[in-house]
Amino acid sequence: MTDETASSSDPQTVILLPGLLCDAAIWTDQVAALAPCYRVMVLDPGERASITQMAERVLAEGPLRFSLAGHSMGARVAMEVARLAPHRIARLALLDTGAHPVRSGEAEKRQVMLDISAGQGMRALADAWLPPMVGEARFAEDEALRETLYAMVERMTPAIHRAQIAALLARPDAMAGLAALRDMGSCPALIGVGRDDRWSPPEQHEAIVAALPEARFVIFEGAGHMAPLEAPDAVSAALLAWMAMPIKAGPIKTGPIKEVSAPETSVSQTDGATVR
Repeated sequence: MTDETASSSDPQTVILLPGLLCDAAIWTDQVAALAPCYRVMVLDPGERASITQMAERVLAEGPLRFSLAGHSMGARVAMEVARLAPHRIARLALLDTGAHPVRSGEAEKRQVMLDISAGQGMRALADAWLPPMVGEARFAEDEALRETLYAMVERMTPAIHRAQIAALLARPDAMAGLAALRDMGSCPALIGVGRDDRWSPPEQHEAIVAALPEARFVIFEGAGHMAPLEAPDAVSAALLAWMAMPIKAGPIKTGPIKEVSAPETSVSQTDGATVR
């Protein structure tokens, strides 16, 4: 997946983190958009049963400094990377996610899905889990999208599902990661969400935006929770604009910080995305 050792520093490397029951397929269009200009790595969570373990893998396999984007659970992993090693992150993008702790009734709702995957298999789980994850009309109407999502879920196993749910139910404090990153100084940040995301609605992202007041907040029109697949052009455009934001570079732990310039971008609305 990478030919670069962790001894090098390359903030132009983009690490993309898929979410629950997702793999590299969720980022297909974004990899195609980013790869001509940047080095792209996709690290899926696999069967790790801890958000912290998932974050430690990112730190072990990534260069000393990198740009990091996560979708859904992958964004929670990104926030844990920020908690563990904020100095390693050059840019941060968080899509369709949340920073809240486990809520009342969450474990019980997730157990219903675990029972389906364990007792009936991953196809049955996809039948129950996927429809609310996509814009309401889109799931029924877009056969290609539906097939892509089903194939991705069916590449998983009940054991992977069980491990990832255990990780989510024991998740660390995501706000601590955002605070650590903010305390490091300026870090170009992108917060994005599908307008029709019913699992992680736009208002759920307000706490994240408040914690990173300099972040660009983008709403992807016509998309639900699976925004990278539902609104691929808009998500790709947002990530390209994010990667063009100036970064601060310098010694990893100590020493003066200097500005590294990049092309200026200012986007108010592009390819189905509303930016504010």
